[in-house]
Amino acid sequence: MRRKAAIVVALAGLVLAAAIGATGTSAAPRGGAATKLTIWVGWSAGHELKEFEKVVAEYDQKNTNVDIDVVGGISDDKIIAAIRSGNVPDVVSSFSSQNVGVYCPTGGWVDLAPYLKQDKINVSIFPAASRYYTQYNGTRCALPLLADSYGFYYNKKLFKQAGLTRPPRTFAELTRYAKKLTQRNSDGSLKVVGYDPNPFFYHGGAGIGAYGALIGATYFDKAGKSNLARQAGWTRLLDWQKSLIDYYGYDKLVRWQTGAGDEFSASHAFETGKLAMMLDGEWRVAFLKNEHPGLAYGTAPMPVDDAQPSRYGGGNVNGTIIGIPKGGGNRDEAWKLVKYLTTNDHALAKFSNGIRNVPSTVSSSRSPELLPDAHFSTFLKVFTNKSSTTTPITPIGQDHLQTFSNFLAKWYAGKVGNLQAGLAAVDKTIDAKIEQAGKGGGGVP
Repeated sequence: MRRKAAIVVALAGLVLAAAIGATGTSAAPRGGAATKLTIWVGWSAGHELKEFEKVVAEYDQKNTNVDIDVVGGISDDKIIAAIRSGNVPDVVSSFSSQNVGVYCPTGGWVDLAPYLKQDKINVSIFPAASRYYTQYNGTRCALPLLADSYGFYYNKKLFKQAGLTRPPRTFAELTRYAKKLTQRNSDGSLKVVGYDPNPFFYHGGAGIGAYGALIGATYFDKAGKSNLARQAGWTRLLDWQKSLIDYYGYDKLVRWQTGAGDEFSASHAFETGKLAMMLDGEWRVAFLKNEHPGLAYGTAPMPVDDAQPSRYGGGNVNGTIIGIPKGGGNRDEAWKLVKYLTTNDHALAKFSNGIRNVPSTVSSSRSPELLPDAHFSTFLKVFTNKSSTTTPITPIGQDHLQTFSNFLAKWYAGKVGNLQAGLAAVDKTIDAKIEQAGKGGGGVP
């Protein structure tokens, strides 16, 4: 969603458990006056917020019984504080779907199942990954509001100069391409990087989570225990990333990253030809069109683990979520707005065209209203691909990814002697945090 998805420290179940207040009720307009609704969203002042306001304004015009106020720049911290205080808006939206593991079981966001049943909405209208990250343990307290899918970008001019004719499909091919495309200055420093495998550089802030769908490995076993050390896919991925980082030279790569340009600016390394290939989300298509319309580039699914070639075509999927906070008023009108924003193909296509994120129902991803774009269509296909997955929902929010990431920073820098022992320690730490969340009432039942 054209933003860096922050790795959020665990939101303990008790935070929202204490926030459960009186259930909001629907309020009908009095004396013909329109019901005032307030919706909080993460988009900040600027293009994206304006495009969202256009979609809401269209709904507002068609439904004269409501008057909707959109408030942008809202973080999960603000949402949680509002729920705790009992002073909540009618509808809330969040970029952090991982926090569904806290919002749903604590009742911080209300269960939408009764509304879905009432209006005969089958959640199969959403792809499997989106259905997963909008519920926790069977309680669906959110719906997807547009989505992000991750794919592969490559510079066609640099490909032609290197004699490359098609995008790579496996990590081994990606490595060969990266070495062929990399250019060094006379002093050995990096001028053009073929591919940067460090997940903390760019990637829309998805971090290591952007790679999970590419390796066919899980984060947790069936018993809910972290199993990073016991999944061969993680070991192969981390060995591959480290070997390519070592090829560049860790210090040289860090130095190149420092001067690579801000991720959300026209100085972005891929946009300026300093990075030949990258993993990124669909939003980059709009950035390139607006900032560097003359750049010759292509998009494709991201290359996958050589041991999992059948996964090619899929990728990491995530996105914005929307729901109704506990304690909010105007419940019925709030639900009607949520339903419109998440299930109406016209609204989804209009918003997608505006900010170039993926429309979040299967039917809207094929809508004739979508502006045709060969670059963008890649991400529509990734979104509905059977191999696409998302990061797991846990009662500690994204803290399991933060714990993993803290270890990875040391691994890439060459400060870990034994990978398996290190991953086993990460598993132990994550399990302990989830167990502690459970004792506080917010863990896995």
